[in-house]
Amino acid sequence: MRRRAFFICLGWVTLGVLHAADLGLEPGKVMVYKQSAGVPQALEVFYPPDWKPSGPGVPGLLLFHGGGWTGGDLGQFRAACSYFASRGLVAATANYRMLTKNEVKSQPAGELRHKRTCVTDAKSAVRWMKQHAGELGIDPKRLIVGGGSAGGHISVLATTNPGLDDPSDPKAFDTAVAAYLLFNPAFSAKDSSDPQVDVLKHLTAAFPPAILFFGTKDAWRPGSDAALRQLKALGNTASEMWLAEELDHGFYRDQPWRDITLAAADRFLVAQGLLQGECTLGAPAGGVKLIKAP
Repeated sequence: MRRRAFFICLGWVTLGVLHAADLGLEPGKVMVYKQSAGVPQALEVFYPPDWKPSGPGVPGLLLFHGGGWTGGDLGQFRAACSYFASRGLVAATANYRMLTKNEVKSQPAGELRHKRTCVTDAKSAVRWMKQHAGELGIDPKRLIVGGGSAGGHISVLATTNPGLDDPSDPKAFDTAVAAYLLFNPAFSAKDSSDPQVDVLKHLTAAFPPAILFFGTKDAWRPGSDAALRQLKALGNTASEMWLAEELDHGFYRDQPWRDITLAAADRFLVAQGLLQGECTLGAPAGGVKLIKAP
């Protein structure tokens, strides 16, 4: 696999070596958004064609990879970011600090510190996007966030939990967002042992519009079903779930489901006024499609 070194913007700090994604997609522009426990945490930014930072800001997108809160890499959402950049968004995918397995084993009983750590860095990434909105050419009030599995979980907590802040983050920038793209987010009833990372403890009637994707055989789905029921009970009906029949966790990463879910996310963002025009992805062969959950 080809290896390339990159220089970080905002000071020309060398991040190190990144690997091209398995799909052969080139990484975006690499930037460091913070130092976490002495380690640089990076995001990759993908820009629209003919991008210019001047003028009215366009909506921004920030996606977090999955990996069980202890793994994963920036390659997971390069295809999504590249696509949405082609549709006019400034799209980024971010890394975050993950505790080692030994650190996870040694955490206090009942405290899911490995998840808390991820949420703290995700909050920093959201604030970094807003702080640098002028340089990125985005409208900070139209920031979309999301991710896959653990990344979906931390994206919601980072934007709803008022705690778990990094003390060094600029407090002038909040973590409120306009919408969510959630690819089988890993919400779990087991998180009730630690309210700081329990999504159900932080849902309100003002929760932004969200689109969720699941395979019908995904064991993580009940957590999101519970979240949608709670939102509905609060009077919030702005979220929707789409299902792929007979498929399991992570189905959206493989074709044709990658393009199918991106097309559905595209239509969702158009409906929210965050994208314009028609989806540019072709219809999949064989007539496979997502089904909207009741």
